[in-house]
Amino acid sequence: MSNPIQRHVLSALVQNVPGVLAHISGMLASRGFNIDSLAVGETEDTRLSRMTFVVVGDDRVLEQVRKQLEKIVTVVRVIDVSAQDHVERDLLLVRVKCSQGGTRAELRELADIFRGKIVDVGPEELMIEMSGRENKVQAFIERIRPYGITELVRTGRIAMVRSDCLSAEKSDSKAQPSRATV
Repeated sequence: MSNPIQRHVLSALVQNVPGVLAHISGMLASRGFNIDSLAVGETEDTRLSRMTFVVVGDDRVLEQVRKQLEKIVTVVRVIDVSAQDHVERDLLLVRVKCSQGGTRAELRELADIFRGKIVDVGPEELMIEMSGRENKVQAFIERIRPYGITELVRTGRIAMVRSDCLSAEKSDSKAQPSRATV
């Protein structure tokens, strides 16, 4: 029986040094792994950054990506976020055509329904900010598409394991020493 193709969210804690992103993305590309989404940012410790990847594939692909990441010296830890109870979000900024009056009110109502926020108002356009799960963001895009999207920007996925899962993971990891110290 074959493993189904699915989306995996991986989180890599890496040393915050120049070239890490290029090294990791180059390694994944050279081995034929496609990154569906990528977000990188500093953590609570300025010496570390968190890279959140979404890769598509079966369990074998996930295991290969994980093994390759763990071989890189600047990678401190890799976890499969999607295998645990977690929260994930995308951020969207979208500029939509609108005229005065009815269209503007309709777009404001749609933004409210999706818990979005109008962050810029121009004479012929509105800019709306919204965050949420990927399917919510995609549904919002489809609802406003008929109005005329003039520009759209999305972040890569960000995700964190829920607190109750972390305490169980930390007690498991106490038995195993960390690979790298920072």
